Amino acid sequence: MEAEAYPGRNDPASHSYRGLTNRTRVLFGPPGHAYVYLIYGMYECLNFVTQPDGEAGCVLIRAVEPVAGVKLATNGPGRLTRALGITRELYGADLTRGRLRVAYGEHSEPVASGPRIGIGLYPDLPLRFWLRGNGFVSR
Repeated sequence: MEAEAYPGRNDPASHSYRGLTNRTRVLFGPPGHAYVYLIYGMYECLNFVTQPDGEAGCVLIRAVEPVAGVKLATNGPGRLTRALGITRELYGADLTRGRLRVAYGEHSEPVASGPRIGIGLYPDLPLRFWLRGNGFVSR
């Protein structure tokens, strides 16, 4: 697992930085919903809304380790969504039920942190997190 935090309205790299728009409305809603958007005109990216209703904030899911049924690469936000069939149709989906769900899992690897990938803002803040030694982390 690998993820990057986008803490909301005070983060110029966050889509919510400019406020509530039709595109960002889910970011300002309750936590536990999917924010899926297109990047570079070809890749969907999956984010989990994390902040209380009315406060924007999310976590970009950069990579996951497949445990069953997926044989494609999932190490990178575009590869992950392609491999799992995640599209903008899931924008706003409740992540506690339905086709795409977040479930608690155990792991024994320590969590590492560092700067976000491709984001020059706040390079000293550890806003990217991954399981150290996991082979499914993006490069």
